[in-house]
Amino acid sequence: MRDYLPKYLNAFLLAFATFAVVFAIFIAKDPNTSHHLYFSTSSSSLWTSSFSSAFITEKRKRNGSNPGSLSWKRDKKVEAELATARALIREAQLNPNSTTSSPLRDEDYVPHGEIYRNPYAFHRSYLLMEKMFKIYVYEEGDPPIFHYGLCKDIYSMEGLFLNFMGNDVLTYRTRDPDKAHVYFLPFSVVMILHHLFDPVVRDKAVLERVIVDYVQIISEKYPYWNSSDGFDHFMLSCHDWGHRATWYVKKLFFNSIRVLCNANISEYFNPEKDAPFPEINLQTGEINNLTGGLDPMYRTTLAFFAGQSHGKIRPVLLNHWKEKDKDILVYEDLPGELDYKEMMRKSRFCICPSGHEVASPRVPEAIYSGCVPVLISENYVLPFSDVLNWEKFSVSVSVKEIPELKRILMDIPEDRYKKLYEGVKQVQRHILVNDPPKRYDVFNMIIHSIWLRRLNVKLF
Repeated sequence: MRDYLPKYLNAFLLAFATFAVVFAIFIAKDPNTSHHLYFSTSSSSLWTSSFSSAFITEKRKRNGSNPGSLSWKRDKKVEAELATARALIREAQLNPNSTTSSPLRDEDYVPHGEIYRNPYAFHRSYLLMEKMFKIYVYEEGDPPIFHYGLCKDIYSMEGLFLNFMGNDVLTYRTRDPDKAHVYFLPFSVVMILHHLFDPVVRDKAVLERVIVDYVQIISEKYPYWNSSDGFDHFMLSCHDWGHRATWYVKKLFFNSIRVLCNANISEYFNPEKDAPFPEINLQTGEINNLTGGLDPMYRTTLAFFAGQSHGKIRPVLLNHWKEKDKDILVYEDLPGELDYKEMMRKSRFCICPSGHEVASPRVPEAIYSGCVPVLISENYVLPFSDVLNWEKFSVSVSVKEIPELKRILMDIPEDRYKKLYEGVKQVQRHILVNDPPKRYDVFNMIIHSIWLRRLNVKLF
């Protein structure tokens, strides 16, 4: 279900924009007017936002933090660490070999090739993240509303992330909040709605009551929320109402890093501070044998889609192509003799239209299957697009081009298709779920997205 912000928030957004702006560390304008964060090779691409020193000083005084205080010294130390990281990443961006390979050593994997906007800069950033980045997880709150989530079905990534962040084995987590670069608010929107939302009464204020109370508790108990106005805090949700959950605390909505599956610009997702991540449907919670599929020469189906008609885009797709073509296989209800996963694994292209929300689990499913995703969406910020160049392993088709879908796919030369296929195979490691997490996998890519957003903000 799509929800829209109250009118008063539009006015507040305009007023707030004149007060403080968060710029992206790597930003460029998309041809479709949306913004993409990315690793460029431009010398002017490293941006950080900062308040004026007078404003910061006055704000800290009001919060009881004065120059020379422990919290002031802590923040200065943390910002010095981040400044070092920014400088090293900037150096990597300017390296003349950054667009082709990485001279950095790595025993597991060295990013390379066209699927990356700048493989060397990404590699440098990733290694710095592993070495430096520290996350403090607020311990307040009890399961199942906090620190816990479902690890199967369409919301699996929300649950897995919460569970992984509760694991002390992770090098990112620190038990000392004074050493943290960011602070995680470990509530689960899925579990709040599962346990507290009455489907008959449909009182969405349960989100407000839980989240407002939680932010109030941690802001009164700890100095970190107030000292930064929430800029160094983050939440994560894969629920359709994840964005709605942040409305009720203005600083959470406007300042904090919101990590969301449904990264919809028309619903006030801000890619300059918010981070998109993939919606992965682990139907049973099983993560073994996620990848597979035939080699390109044995993929006999041009394009495949099966799914229900909802949202604005899918009805258009079904109207034009539902069971009308032998090469473009589009079904609303998959025939009993066909297997969904096997169809994806023998198709060259997998059609991934948005439904009620912009994100679709078909995108990761296509990548797992070695099937080139055909993206049909509007206002969607793709996962990890600050690092990944989606044009090198997917095809984008606008809604108005749906009637021409077959021609568009048939016109793709074989050599380009093979490069797209190779890109899909290469990018699998960044979308893959592992338990425990492995370097460069989807969990670590989410952490890297948060790391970049924290680098975007200079608080001192």
